[in-house]
Parts: sequence; structure tokens; C-alpha cells
Amino acid sequence: MQYGMEIKGRGTSINPQNRFEKLAFTPEPEDVPEEERLAPQTQILRDSSKSIIAHNDSPDIPFSQSINPYRGCEHGCAYCYARPYHEYLGFSAGLDFESKILVKEDAPALLRKELSKPKYEPSVIAISGVTDCYQPIERHLKITRRCLEVLAEFKNPAGLITKNRLVARDADILGEMAKWQGSQVFISITTLDNELCGKLEPRASRPAARLETIRILSQAGVPVGVNAAPMIPGLTDHELPDIIAASVEAGAVFAGYTMVRLPGAVEQIFERWLEVNVPNSFNKVMNRIREAHDGKSGDSRFGTRMRGDGAHAEQLRQLFESACKKAGLPQGRHLGLSTASFKRPQIGQLTLFV
Repeated sequence: MQYGMEIKGRGTSINPQNRFEKLAFTPEPEDVPEEERLAPQTQILRDSSKSIIAHNDSPDIPFSQSINPYRGCEHGCAYCYARPYHEYLGFSAGLDFESKILVKEDAPALLRKELSKPKYEPSVIAISGVTDCYQPIERHLKITRRCLEVLAEFKNPAGLITKNRLVARDADILGEMAKWQGSQVFISITTLDNELCGKLEPRASRPAARLETIRILSQAGVPVGVNAAPMIPGLTDHELPDIIAASVEAGAVFAGYTMVRLPGAVEQIFERWLEVNVPNSFNKVMNRIREAHDGKSGDSRFGTRMRGDGAHAEQLRQLFESACKKAGLPQGRHLGLSTASFKRPQIGQLTLFV
């Protein structure tokens, strides 16, 4: 489905065909109710997953375990590499991804069950390996907070990444976990330009709020860093030194970055966004993205897919290293998290017979 105009508060107005669907129906504009054309409402759907910890062995990802309380993301970032995951659910990577959100209501209970298993080996668990665990609905459902409570009870370390100031709500739990090297938070910042952020990441917190979140978490004793991501060549990459400098001033003590990549339908969605918002930069941005990914907009090669390759990727790497050195920051995504304190709560005798 493609709406006739851009939709305020959404990252895209198009719904590219799901690549797994053999039949697709595109209604005529007059068949879509006017209120839906102007402002489609977010739908919250129940996810009936029976497990919560996902495992990976990718050399590009600095963790082997992760949990994602939500599928889809209302932040609506036009470049989001996670959009194609919604196609596996029968939805589109476009507007569906940011307006049909699946929630794992049982995530805290499932997490407790998995951590309680004797075969579970303590390891850092990343929260938000795919979609943001602090998107707007979390304010009401508190699934992420309840998962943190379980992790704190078992003293299992966790690393979070988010672009929403809502994480500051949980500074109390994260601060307590930090006392036994059990927590760290990455705040993702793509740009410091408030207007650009509003168009590129329409329902995410604005840059000033993210910097303030770094300050709040730092003051609570939580190790917090900045993830300058994704850097978009020809659009936001020049901001990398300023993002790191502003984050350090706010209290960040480590940093990382990634190069934008546009897998599957994300290429079409992002190209549409460029055409609408920065048409004069369209060719420059897309040519540089493809140059950084071996002629493609989405590179799946291990070792290069996160950072890119070629001249622009190398310039960005040098810019990042120089900015970190100037700020006195270590480069990396983990800062001494430890599983040494892990413990399983004592199980009451009666529980054994339940």
C-alpha cells in the first residue's frame, strides 16, 4: 500500500510488497478511509513466542545472546535494517513495521524460566539486538523494565542500546546492576540536527534528550556510551566528531559507530525518504552508500557489513578513531561486564512438584 502523501510522525508512507507473499493486493487510494490515509493508528499485537533468548555466532556482533521484547518499532527510522524482519511475520517492511507492533507480554516469565535451567551458561545478554526495547509502548507495558528486574535478580549482566530517553526511567535498576559490573547502556545518536532527526527518526527522542539521558545514566553510576549509528555518507557522517564530543561532555565513557546499510526493502524505503526530504542529495548519498558496500546498498559480508569498505568507509574509520583519541575514549562495545556474580534464586521445595 502506498499513501498519497507523506505521513506526519511516520518514517515512510509506503508498504513495499512482502517478498514472501505470492499474491499482493494494492488498493486504490479511494478505497482507503481518509482517516487511515492521513494518520494510520499504531496497532499493538500479541506475540506468542515460547522462548525469549536468541543466540548468534556472528563475528560482527559483540554478544552471543539477546532478547527483543518487541517486534516492529514505532520510532519509524527510515534506514532501519530491522524492517525486513517484519516480512517473516506476513507484514510489510514499510509502514507496517512502524505501525503494527508485536509485544512479548510473557518475556519476563520466559526469561526467568530460561535463566533457571541448569544447562544455562551465564553470559552477557543484549537487549535491543533488533528493535528498540524502549519504544513508546514500553512506557505503559514495562516489559523491558520487568526483564531487567529478572536479570538483576539472577545477577546476569546486560547491555542495552536505545535511542529513547525512556531508558532513564530504569536508572535505578541499571545503577544497582552496575555495582556488580552487570549493566552498560549505549545511546544511539545518528545526528545532532534536531530538524533532520525529526524527519529521519520521527518518533525517537530528539538529540538533546538523548544527550541528557547519557547525563542522567552517568550520574546514576551506569556505564554509558554513544553509538554513532548509523552514519550516512553524504548526510550525517560529517557530524561524527561532534556527536562523540557532545556525548563525552554529557558523560559517555565509550563509543562505537556503524555505517548505514539498506537490506531488502529498506533500500526502496530510504530512497523514497531521500526523494521527499533531501532530493538534492539523493545521488550523492546513494552513490556513497553503494561505494561503501561493494556496489550494493546492503552488504551481507561479515567483517565489512557494519563498517563498509572503500574510500569513504576508510575516511569514516579514521574520523572515528581521531575523535575517540581526542576525547580519550576506548573504542569498543563492552566495558568489563562480568558474570561472576550470577546466581539462581533458591527454589522452594513445593515448587519442585508444580
